[in-house]
Amino acid sequence: MGTLDLDITIEDLQKGSEIIYKKIYENNRARFIHFARRYNLEDDDIIDVYQDAYIAFYTNVMSGKLQALTSSVSTYIISIGKFMIFDRIKRSNKMEIVDFDVRLLQKESKISETIEMETEALTTQQRLLKKHFKTLGKQCQELLTLFYYRGYTIKEILSQGDYNTENVVKSTKSRCMKTLRERIKLN
Repeated sequence: MGTLDLDITIEDLQKGSEIIYKKIYENNRARFIHFARRYNLEDDDIIDVYQDAYIAFYTNVMSGKLQALTSSVSTYIISIGKFMIFDRIKRSNKMEIVDFDVRLLQKESKISETIEMETEALTTQQRLLKKHFKTLGKQCQELLTLFYYRGYTIKEILSQGDYNTENVVKSTKSRCMKTLRERIKLN
């Protein structure tokens, strides 16, 4: 976003200047589209997500929900959009992580809660997932189980666990998945 970020304050944004918001929209659109293409969404979907993220940014500013910027406006909008992309991918079941399917995590959790299955009855992917899921810390196991198997939202997990903010839940989940993916990939 360049120098515009350095000059903008929350107070400026809350005044609702059409010129500032237009510049923010235009200066971040191409950057967001470039960022979002890594998730293999159609361009129309990416633009829809960007517009939704921009509207969420505007709404957060005008409602007073956003009290202070701890990052650039660009980073804030991309962050909102990133989680909207993840939600969209999750809803459409298009998410593929390396060579294993997150839905196997759901199956694994269900399996371990009901009966201990015989190892030979599991697919190679399921065995790897089961093996490496057990090596994760208790917090990661609980978080991933709540999110992928039980279908809890980030807010519901926040209220259930020892987390301070939604961002902490999101980043913890991301780190847990990254660790799990890396361990499976190394096998």
